[in-house]
Amino acid sequence: MFRPDSICVVGASEDKNKIGGVILGNLLKSGYPGKIFPVNPSRSEILGVKCYPDIKSVKEDIDLCVISIPAKSSVPVVKSAVDLRIPFIVLIPGGFAEAGEYGKMLQNQIKSLVNGTGTRVIGPNTVGIYVPGSRVNTTLTPSERLQFPHEGSIAYISQSGALGLLTLDTLSETGTGIHSFINVGNRSDLDELDLLEYLASIDEVKGVALYLESIPRGKAFLEIAKEFSHKKPIVVLKSGRTQTSARAASLHTASMATDDRVTDGVFRQYSIIRAENEVELMDFSRTLTYSRIATGNRVAVVTSAGGVGVVTADLISLPLRPILKLAELSNDTMAKIRKVIVSFGSAMNPIDITADGDVDQVSQILGILNETEEVDIIILYALPQTPKMNLSLVDVAARWKESGKPIIVGVLGSKMAKEMILLLEQKKVPSFTSISRVVRAAEALAQYSYYIRRDHDKN
Repeated sequence: MFRPDSICVVGASEDKNKIGGVILGNLLKSGYPGKIFPVNPSRSEILGVKCYPDIKSVKEDIDLCVISIPAKSSVPVVKSAVDLRIPFIVLIPGGFAEAGEYGKMLQNQIKSLVNGTGTRVIGPNTVGIYVPGSRVNTTLTPSERLQFPHEGSIAYISQSGALGLLTLDTLSETGTGIHSFINVGNRSDLDELDLLEYLASIDEVKGVALYLESIPRGKAFLEIAKEFSHKKPIVVLKSGRTQTSARAASLHTASMATDDRVTDGVFRQYSIIRAENEVELMDFSRTLTYSRIATGNRVAVVTSAGGVGVVTADLISLPLRPILKLAELSNDTMAKIRKVIVSFGSAMNPIDITADGDVDQVSQILGILNETEEVDIIILYALPQTPKMNLSLVDVAARWKESGKPIIVGVLGSKMAKEMILLLEQKKVPSFTSISRVVRAAEALAQYSYYIRRDHDKN
């Protein structure tokens, strides 16, 4: 499914306003190198590619069958795919269990057809899958309307297709890559548990982001997630937290609700990091995927803008957010910092090198903080707006990120700031455009690191 040698598109069309036309167009535009078999009984050729009346007429091996025709019509196509021993189906149409009793009956037919066979199904009610490394793009959004990310190390599994695609578009702004995007939809067959088991075995995947409206197969999912999270981080955005949103989830993907307090508890127990929204889902995934484990929760803040440091200290010290602690620097450590910065700067944490600070001073301070045992996590504000700062700050942050303690970078502003964010992302340095996002990412890192240390001590 992730690296198919051949793909057929049932319902392929030349019409760019039809889903089958969009999917075929996305495959062609993505440069997919394998064989493509459009299926449409009323066409002999579509977009310059030979077209077939049905999948039985292809007469070649098909690895992945994408079905983009109405729900009722798709059932016999699934039957043909099973007969032909096609290993994977992506079932695009809605109108199944989420649409009422008739749709539920159709979905049960799909289940019965594939049960016990060698054919597995993603969907129905899915927007498709996207795997940039193998140039597979079976999504139903035109590529000219959405920017798809390049190849990366984060796998993204979403129960919501639209939210997933919108998140991909946003990720592209910061140059973040993904390994794959899979929209499971109604989970008639394959679910997040199946995908996690597979992704755990792939070296290219360093972390997983999950959007869930309900937890599939309860206990089994959590056990797999815990085993997975010891090797690679899992970040979950779990919706359906209130009675109102749970009802919305049931109408969206036929999901059953769980008590949100129970969800919080089991996530903590099974070492899963929880995001509050789609921004945190990817912020946390990037931070945990790019960072090493922290030895504790003590944070040192380095900034050239005093107010930024003060606001950061406020957020870290709020009693309602006890995850982080502002590191207390010894007199010896502060004396070393004073030798580096200007006389009117501050060596106390948060460390303020002032607008007179330069890149070399930042590098020296990072060296001092990495030498002391008083600090576990470093927050660095890379603010390129002052005269003595420049883009070489990216290399300094990247060097210390590779050799030292976990570092999270804040880059505020526009113009040069945007360029710096893109360069930091290329170096896999977690970086964010607001103080609150920086602090929340540091909290996620401290929490995940605590889980890993806790579970290691138990074993």
